[in-house]
Amino acid sequence: MISFKQLPIEAKAAVAAGVVFFSMMLSRSYLAEKLDFRTRRWLLRLQMALFANTLMLMGSLHVWRSTVTTFIRSSAASSFCFMLWKITVFMFLALAHSSFFTLLFLVAEEPYFFSLAAYTCLGAYIILIFFLFTLGSLEQAYKFLAGRGAKAGTGNKNRTALKPVLAVLLTVVLTVVGLLNASQPPTVNSVEIPVHKLPSTMNNLKVVLLSDIHLGPTVGKTKLAMIVRMVKALKADITVIVGDLSDAEAKIIRPAVEPLGELDSPLGTYFVTGNHEYYTSDVSNWFELLKSFNIQPLHNENVKIVSPKSTSDWFCLAGVDDIEADVLRYSGHGMDLKKALRGCSSEHAIVLLAHQPIAAKWALQERPDINLILSGHTHGGQIFPLNAGAYLLNPFFVGLYQVGQNTFVYVSPGTMYYGIPMRLGSRAEITEIILRSP
Repeated sequence: MISFKQLPIEAKAAVAAGVVFFSMMLSRSYLAEKLDFRTRRWLLRLQMALFANTLMLMGSLHVWRSTVTTFIRSSAASSFCFMLWKITVFMFLALAHSSFFTLLFLVAEEPYFFSLAAYTCLGAYIILIFFLFTLGSLEQAYKFLAGRGAKAGTGNKNRTALKPVLAVLLTVVLTVVGLLNASQPPTVNSVEIPVHKLPSTMNNLKVVLLSDIHLGPTVGKTKLAMIVRMVKALKADITVIVGDLSDAEAKIIRPAVEPLGELDSPLGTYFVTGNHEYYTSDVSNWFELLKSFNIQPLHNENVKIVSPKSTSDWFCLAGVDDIEADVLRYSGHGMDLKKALRGCSSEHAIVLLAHQPIAAKWALQERPDINLILSGHTHGGQIFPLNAGAYLLNPFFVGLYQVGQNTFVYVSPGTMYYGIPMRLGSRAEITEIILRSP
């Protein structure tokens, strides 16, 4: 029987990832009620960082072998330039691995340069791994089709060297493009949505949808202030924030949140939790902070949005907790649609705020009379090649969907980004939704 010491390093990393994952499940299942919030918060974040890093270790070994070890026997291996290249690759991998730990130590009013550099390297790391895998697969397919009869020669060696060079070049180009795209202000996307049973006096009511701002290591006060200025310029009747506002504790990042106090939509500003609010383990403090800015959290509850033209005309605006609260066994929280829609009958239009598209799907299975659901979470995949995974894992990916005759779901691609300050194949968005009465 092979001992742990005899296992290749990739297998050891996989075992380590499994151990960390098991500890995460154990913590969620058995320790959640026994640990205080602060301890649980640090334990969860540390476990997630360790789990991500143990998984990344396998990819990092492949990157090192492809971009460094491959050239060890070449004539350039003893040169000063090659030494600089090895240091560059090592620093690149070290920064990528350190990105997850910035949530623990480097969160403030504005992002630290180290955090921006670390998460940029993480984005480039994901792209590089994809191209190394794709080009490696194409190389293996070529060898299979060409046959294995020919002996390895100069041509084969050149192709082996070409693969990492091409992968690195493509990664650099896409990283620069992604950084430039993400540095632009969010686009304002105006969408008209017919809402069944919306009173005629509320026709053309304007709702501004924000989602996935992710205040934290790479998004700070300056970007939030820009978003608030853009929202105010739209003169929304209602502003809604559908989760993942922050990745940090309310006390730590409070100065960065202050621009939200300038939102002044006449019919109110409302908020529902996303999965990242529960990762902070600080939801109660976030609720209190948002209330101090006149933003109302909808914690499995609803409000009547009354027409400015007629007090007898209204629709029901409801919000549910994110489903991650159930997974984490977060006390007093969890998606409760019956509670959220208590008092909302099919005689009036119903608009639901639910962070994750899967929650939107579950809500419609239980209450098909909901007329409109506003969600986020997917980021439109945020960066290539994650777009494909986000598309496959969510019942609604991005944009407007019609479900049945009288129901619509709109999924925001996110107003900022999570961690990695890049956008590839997606665009940050502030959504201006015009509600139309039938």
